[in-house]
Amino acid sequence: MSDIDDLRNKMEDVTLKMIKLLKSRTDIAKEIGEVKKNIGKGVTDETREDSLRAKVISLSKSIGLDESIATKFLNFLLNESVKVQSVNKQTHLSIFLKAKSLESQGKKIIHMEVGEPDFLPPKIVKDALEEVFDKGFLKYGQSRGMPVFRDTLAKYVCKKFNTNVKEENIIVSPGARFSIFTAITTLLNPGDEMIVIEPAWPAYKECALNSGIKVRTINTTFEDKWEPSLEQIKNTINSNTKMIVLNYPNNPTGKILNEKLQDSIIEIAKKNDLYVLSDEIYSQYAKISWKSVLSYNYEKSIVTQSFSKSHAMTGFRIGFAIADSKIIEKMAKLEALCLTNVSEPIQYIAMKALEADTSNNTNTVQKRLDVLAQKASEIGLDFMVPDGAMYLFARINQEGFDGVQFANATLEKGLAVAPGEGFGDYKNFIRLSACQNEETLIEGMNILGNIMSESK
Repeated sequence: MSDIDDLRNKMEDVTLKMIKLLKSRTDIAKEIGEVKKNIGKGVTDETREDSLRAKVISLSKSIGLDESIATKFLNFLLNESVKVQSVNKQTHLSIFLKAKSLESQGKKIIHMEVGEPDFLPPKIVKDALEEVFDKGFLKYGQSRGMPVFRDTLAKYVCKKFNTNVKEENIIVSPGARFSIFTAITTLLNPGDEMIVIEPAWPAYKECALNSGIKVRTINTTFEDKWEPSLEQIKNTINSNTKMIVLNYPNNPTGKILNEKLQDSIIEIAKKNDLYVLSDEIYSQYAKISWKSVLSYNYEKSIVTQSFSKSHAMTGFRIGFAIADSKIIEKMAKLEALCLTNVSEPIQYIAMKALEADTSNNTNTVQKRLDVLAQKASEIGLDFMVPDGAMYLFARINQEGFDGVQFANATLEKGLAVAPGEGFGDYKNFIRLSACQNEETLIEGMNILGNIMSESK
């Protein structure tokens, strides 16, 4: 017994030393975070992380430690650094909440920071609200969603995207965000890696970080027309890489990948046996040719959709995911654990909403984007004309410009915009939403132009 006790004591001693080292490392990470903040540098430094990762792999080989275990442990440490350095990081959501607080105090705010259409849901939604009680959709239900709704969704998806989808390939969720969360959480394990192409909606990275997943970012640039490098994607993939996230039409840039480039990314994913999580919530707002990931019939793809943008039903919190039945089964188990099921009345209302013609929503947002682009040109913003979605991602060419400080300053003038920093390392960018009527957008852009003139 003494031998095993000695070994256990040694293991305990090593463990306690590791905890002390973790505390020292965390303190250093906080200091680095403060320095980064002061010099205007983003939280994640992929080049630095790659260098450290190479050293860890080299050390693992020299000491006979499994490389996968070593790099997973490294990913845990890197994620902890990101967490402590991301405290108080502001996104479009934090600006939105500040704007709402100011409105409650009686201040008028023009909302150009959030993608919430100002037009109403289809008329049929109002009728469904009135009839759902009598229809009896009021009980506990399946975690995947009501069978009749999933069947209706499957037929809708088949018709819209010309693909073969069945009811078993659908899971209903409270907004597309929850499908994204359940896909990341159930398909990946702590220490695994997920590739995100930035600029990107921050929820992908936040969901991964919450689940212990390490995000590897592929940075795209304004100069390269927001197109990712295939070489960079290939070089980022390693034995721990399990998923790549796509979001086209993109939030915040409105970018749509050309078909050949997207085909190549899917081929890379297939070759490396990666899950492809494709957020296609803005597909209705594509201005140019766009190809759904569903068209590839790849068994490891997960496509998310929502009624929030297409049907202006943000407050209803209803979305869905489309995937292989085995993937849906895993996601459904977590959804059952967290929610039991999505509200049956809301599911019924969304099912009826599928009968509505929402093409006018697309035309409305397109006209508004045109207005935004015209005004943005007039006041000297740099931007790529969006291929779709409902945003303008604009660069402000002023020395020392800080999007977060700027977004907070514009709030005081009655205008809410989203800082580019929320979508990646894009400190000198802001995102402008085309979700208000044209008169309001023009008023907001005039405020923006005046603020920029004053700061010159």
